[in-house]
Amino acid sequence: MATADIPTSFTGTFQLHYFASASSYTKKNTETFPAPYPLCRLYDLLESRYPGMKEKILSSCAVSVRLQYVDGEELAVETAKDKTRMIECNDEVAIIPPVSSG
Repeated sequence: MATADIPTSFTGTFQLHYFASASSYTKKNTETFPAPYPLCRLYDLLESRYPGMKEKILSSCAVSVRLQYVDGEELAVETAKDKTRMIECNDEVAIIPPVSSG
């Protein structure tokens, strides 16, 4: 798969965990999606399920895949350097809103 095409068949699932405002917006803590799935299409997938989420929530969030933060550029088809990077079966993905300390 040379581009960010969405596969036509899936071999498993990945878990997406929502925290803070992302959880409030979706009314879920965790959701399961088909895998493999192009990382650079994740925000589009969430926007299609939760209209307005991209602008209201995701624009200020961090994302981790397998406990590693992902560069924000990799989350959009237009800016992703590696359009072939996939979220694989059994991966854990997290949407992490800004955190403050005090």
